Amino acid sequence: MKSSIIPIETLHLFSILDELLIELLKSLNEEEWNAKTVCKKWTVKDIASHLLDGNLRGLSISRDSFFGEKPENINSYNDLIDFLNQLNMSWTSATKRLSPKVITELLETTGKQYTAHLQTLNPFENAIFSIAWAGEETSLNWFHIAREYTEKFLHQQQIRNAVNKPALLTKNLFYPFIQTFIQALPHVYKNVKAENGTIITLIVTTEIGGEWSIIKKENNWSFIELFDAEPTSIVKISPDDAWLLFSKGMTPDDAKEKVEIIGKKNLGEMALNTVAVMA
Repeated sequence: MKSSIIPIETLHLFSILDELLIELLKSLNEEEWNAKTVCKKWTVKDIASHLLDGNLRGLSISRDSFFGEKPENINSYNDLIDFLNQLNMSWTSATKRLSPKVITELLETTGKQYTAHLQTLNPFENAIFSIAWAGEETSLNWFHIAREYTEKFLHQQQIRNAVNKPALLTKNLFYPFIQTFIQALPHVYKNVKAENGTIITLIVTTEIGGEWSIIKKENNWSFIELFDAEPTSIVKISPDDAWLLFSKGMTPDDAKEKVEIIGKKNLGEMALNTVAVMA
């Protein structure tokens, strides 16, 4: 019997995020629209355009079964990343001819349409795409929806960061985002050699964060909630640093200066290689 409990609930937050985004974009002046972001090649306007692309491609592919450009000669994860980067750059280049007002209006319309479509998906059926950064070859719709939530959260947070607007760091919005990102942790450790029973704990600090642990078994690492043994390594990171690090907005080397690692340092530092975006 399949569980009816969705592990990470995010769908109810899409409309909230979209409303906050539209309010944010309507408040920006010309200088802020052209501000540089942590995505070195993208301005605020480029990221807003990318969010629009996400809505439009999501509707086209998932709702309308129209894939448009199909990848060719994809033989590795890096090949897929190169293909996606090419798609992203061609889109942002084309939308440079669109005004901020047009982009905002299109985001407002398509955001509602995309959310309405996602609400029609059975959360426990197979998603149209797998979550590659979590090491999955097949993913369920609830995880796909959560991944889409992290896209919307992350890119809006990047805009807010660039223009010094209040961050999205509230328990309601941040915790589902970081909980989804943390699903990459066992995959990050997949090739890490350790004794069976080794436990790594990652703590995102403050009341908006959380605590997650993985354990080494015979052939893999997996999440564990209850255990009596002391973790071999505990990694503590702040929410401000976590969203940047896990989206490649901060390098692992820079993160080493900011995190606290208790126990075996070399095992804990592996967690700093977590990347929960296709980049």
